[in-house]
Amino acid sequence: MPVRKLSELFDLLKDKPLKTMIVVCANDEHTVAAVGEAVSKNLVKGILIGDRAKINSASRLCGFDSDQFTIIDQPDDDIAAQLAVEMIKRGEGDLMMKGLIQTDKFMKAILSKEKGITDAGKVVSHVTVVENEYYHKLLIVGDVAVIPLPDLNQKIKIIGYLADVAHRLEIAMPKIAAIAPSERVLPSIISSTDAALLAIMNERGQIKGCIVDGPIALDVAVDRESADIKGIRSPVAGDADCLLFPNIESGNVFYKVNSKMARSESAAIVLGARVPVVLGSRGDSSRVKLLSIALGALMAQD
Repeated sequence: MPVRKLSELFDLLKDKPLKTMIVVCANDEHTVAAVGEAVSKNLVKGILIGDRAKINSASRLCGFDSDQFTIIDQPDDDIAAQLAVEMIKRGEGDLMMKGLIQTDKFMKAILSKEKGITDAGKVVSHVTVVENEYYHKLLIVGDVAVIPLPDLNQKIKIIGYLADVAHRLEIAMPKIAAIAPSERVLPSIISSTDAALLAIMNERGQIKGCIVDGPIALDVAVDRESADIKGIRSPVAGDADCLLFPNIESGNVFYKVNSKMARSESAAIVLGARVPVVLGSRGDSSRVKLLSIALGALMAQD
């Protein structure tokens, strides 16, 4: 059965091998609270890199015994990030997590051509799973945080990541909507023409493991009544599992409207590096971080 609630991620991990997560700059309460709960729930083992005094203090404030973690004392952000990357390359961790460190510093260590953990030719992209009480199932969306304006080839890779996450959530044939302003193919709008090409590639078997339709407007993708009114006949219309956004602006606004105004739960990871990466915002709650850890641990399974 497809996963319908993000809390079901915990159940999916019950019989899975325990993976090791390396956390960079785990110096704040939100990060420690999330990692502490993840360790307590046997979702992951935790290696925390950062200022030992701050980690111990945050652990006490969160009510966790810091002895349940392996703590590596490294207060310098850049060195901490590079150390985590080196540990991943040595096989000492199965996923990474961003703590209280600037995203550019964190991603620089991951993406470095000489020292990073991104292989040549790989596309790194952000995937978010949203649980909105007004939609009848989970929505898997991308990219809302990493690729500003994906080209056609990058969109193909993003679709692959969306489908991979969907498959891990036991959605056998995910329905992916390539979002554009309208269902009409408009040559002057790149999101429209790219979406049409992606749909054709899917029909011809060049994109496998999912159903892709586009161009398709957001209302039609998630609302059957809107599709009926517009006369759109598509297996994706009103029942999308995944949303492919044409640019970071539209994806990011969608994510923040869901999280801040609809109070939707979410989990988010970065895929395309050698291991899944939990890349939360500093403003994310401990609950969002916990769910993201669970999603990352699930994607780290062989």
